[in-house]
Amino acid sequence: MLELQHIFFQVEDSKGELGILNDVSFTLEENRFLVITGPNGGGKSTLARIIMGIEKPTGGKILYNGQDITDLSVTERARLGIGYAFQQPPRFKGLTVRRLLSLAHGSDLPEDECCAYLTNVGLCSQEYLNREVDASLSGGEVKRIEIASLMARELGVAIFDEPEAGIDLWSFAMLVESFKMLCRGRHKSVILISHQERIMQLADEIIVVADGKIRSQGSKEEIFPELLGEFSQSCGFRGKEAAAQ
Repeated sequence: MLELQHIFFQVEDSKGELGILNDVSFTLEENRFLVITGPNGGGKSTLARIIMGIEKPTGGKILYNGQDITDLSVTERARLGIGYAFQQPPRFKGLTVRRLLSLAHGSDLPEDECCAYLTNVGLCSQEYLNREVDASLSGGEVKRIEIASLMARELGVAIFDEPEAGIDLWSFAMLVESFKMLCRGRHKSVILISHQERIMQLADEIIVVADGKIRSQGSKEEIFPELLGEFSQSCGFRGKEAAAQ
């Protein structure tokens, strides 16, 4: 279980302190799929980075399975079973997909297991297994490989920060199928930052973050109807129209 208690994150600019997150609290139970959405610039990605430990909150506490992890590093949180996928996944010249999956798993993976993870994210294993994770791969390919690498890990919480950003329609459709597979997999909880309607429809729970605060939260059945009326009015939300582009 992941619990955020009164999280604040403030930065200083030329005019003084600027509040990015202001008193954010929520609890994520095990075996739940949480989508965090809201207008651009509302603090969603900052919240994801704080959970992973990439950023440190200026106030509040983070508990994971009862342990205070507020001051733990990214590496220490990863060892506890928290994983993070970036908006723009890193590329590694000289590192093959198979080696990346083995590193994520923590030991050498047999070829058939590597192939299974790649198949689960819609990639032909024979075509990708020995390719390098470098600039020769498209954005959608790299994102699917990153999802496969998180699947290969024993995670308690998997965090994805806007995985749909900058990818084409075909890759987006495959990502949705990958997240469906992730929901049925061994990860206990998933946190996904997204604006996309099709991804929100996978959620057990939705949290709307705006102006650094939680504006609303609840089940998909409670929150999603409220959001539908905003898709056509707010440039910060991208619903059916963007998904169809």
